Amino acid sequence: MTTVLDTHAWLWWVTSDRRLSKPARAAIERAQRGSNLWLSMISVWEVAKRVEKGQLVFDRPVPEFIDQALHQPGLEVAEITRPVLLESCSLPGPFHGDPADQIIVATVRLRGAQLITADQRIQDYAHVRSVW
Repeated sequence: MTTVLDTHAWLWWVTSDRRLSKPARAAIERAQRGSNLWLSMISVWEVAKRVEKGQLVFDRPVPEFIDQALHQPGLEVAEITRPVLLESCSLPGPFHGDPADQIIVATVRLRGAQLITADQRIQDYAHVRSVW
């Protein structure tokens, strides 16, 4: 199944962080084997923003970390396209106001995918499949 990583799931996966759940890790490995693992480009922006605000610190420059984190077997990057932007502004039902989450969820919906996320607000959203 096509699988999209939420920003934190991507970071926890590439850094082998124990906060990544076992079901999430298993879903990532399955998606990797099938070349169906995706990350929205907005996650790159989110990481850079968190570094800018001092919420994240890496042991190397951000561009170097990002390049290495994107260069994972089976991981593809989903660009932010016109359909994604439009879908993010018309998600069904109530959805919280974080634009990055809206873009990630729109990406998942348009790809008919599942989302790897620990975000309870997204897990509770009835219009997207999630794994944690």
